[in-house]
Amino acid sequence: MEYVDLYLVHWPMSIKPTKPHYPMKREDIVPMDLRGVWQAMEECHRLGLAKMIGVSNFTTKKLQELLAFAKIPPTVNQVELNPVWQQKKLMEFCKEKGIHVTAYHPLGGQRRTSTVNPVLHSDVLKEIAEAKGKSVAQISLRWIYEQGASMVTTSTKRDRLKENIEIFDWQLSDEDRLKISQIPQHKKVSVLSILCPDGVSSVDLSEVDVVEV
Repeated sequence: MEYVDLYLVHWPMSIKPTKPHYPMKREDIVPMDLRGVWQAMEECHRLGLAKMIGVSNFTTKKLQELLAFAKIPPTVNQVELNPVWQQKKLMEFCKEKGIHVTAYHPLGGQRRTSTVNPVLHSDVLKEIAEAKGKSVAQISLRWIYEQGASMVTTSTKRDRLKENIEIFDWQLSDEDRLKISQIPQHKKVSVLSILCPDGVSSVDLSEVDVVEV
């Protein structure tokens, strides 16, 4: 390819050069040169290699740090977003700064264990779905769409692909939105979840975690 439409900084953290492994060692996390990384991203944009540049898993604090020196602000912030992790503070901040939000795990994410998926098994979403004659997945995707965000879904099944795009000719009611706003919040992805329990990092993990507080 001569260029990509969108190029993202995947995570606001750096690790020592090593073969990919999971979970990661805490001691492999090193301080991130955010200014240097972003200047390289901006150069990719200036050279026409990336039409747009953005970030992923950045909290408002990290975005503020980036915007303080960025000559080209990020176009997109891709984060975990769904009715059980609504990111209200981050959504308001990104809207104010003109940063588009894209949701990953819009349906709660794949589970490596038998743990219940908090989105697909939400009683609140099930109740709304039954009343509207829709699926729980459609309710979640429609809610994200109504927040002004886009979403990344990963199904390869034709019937689910069809279902996922049938969310544009109807809408949630004010009562539906109120019920969804009261759903207890649960985050799936955090730095701690991808690290070995043992070991010591030279970096304050609260500085690189993706949990918005």
